[in-house]
Amino acid sequence: MQNSEFLTVALDAAREAEAVVRFYHDRQLEVMTKEDQSPVTVADVETEKKIKEIILGAFPEHGFYGEETGRSNNDSPFTWLIDPIDGTKSFIRDYPFFSTQIALMHENEIIVGVSNGMMFSELAWAAKGQGARLNDEVIHCSDIESLGEASLSTGNIKTLATNQAAWQGLATLSTQVNRTRGYGDFYHYHLLASGKIDIIVESDVNILDIAALSLIVTEAGGCFTDLQGQPPALDTTSVLTSAATWSYNAGRLLANTEVVLSAGGWP
Repeated sequence: MQNSEFLTVALDAAREAEAVVRFYHDRQLEVMTKEDQSPVTVADVETEKKIKEIILGAFPEHGFYGEETGRSNNDSPFTWLIDPIDGTKSFIRDYPFFSTQIALMHENEIIVGVSNGMMFSELAWAAKGQGARLNDEVIHCSDIESLGEASLSTGNIKTLATNQAAWQGLATLSTQVNRTRGYGDFYHYHLLASGKIDIIVESDVNILDIAALSLIVTEAGGCFTDLQGQPPALDTTSVLTSAATWSYNAGRLLANTEVVLSAGGWP
């Protein structure tokens, strides 16, 4: 089966999920706390149910790993990675930096990714070897070659901030780029894949947050690893991603720390 067939189902699921999210948006929902102390609402649960229904209806033999319903059919070589509302805290507080994330992993490789930032009217997607698109337009990472021209965005960096060497590495990088911002969540990955910013650093994520985004960025021409230089995997917890033309420079400035990437780890 071609990746495009998987992508078609993923896009259908994302659009159906958006209808569920919008149904619950702006309502006074009970907020519950999960074991990991993160919040969850009925909107998260019902959105994941809809995605699961569509995906497993099309591919019942596939594995499924959802933020709210956990893992099933773990022996399948195909596993869908789902965060129905990535940014539940944003959703609860009614600011627009939440999205639906849908990805498909074959063995250890992400082959399909869909990211729907519905409050921004941004639907981004990619399939392995087929490029990346945002709202039907082909997108590419920037082609600037000087770190001094680059824009850096940080997301969750709480863990990085507790490591003195890593924090100093980020500070050094911040002094070398043209500008720094903290767009966060799905949004700065969409910006990077579209060539509008150039580096992202995060230290507190999980694979469900970034699986789809990692493929969108790489298919748009970027580099995407964790802070140790490893490709996305089920145990990924951090991100260093940039436009490929100067990824070496970004890595070099964060080198020789305990938790961040050495330059030699980049492609």
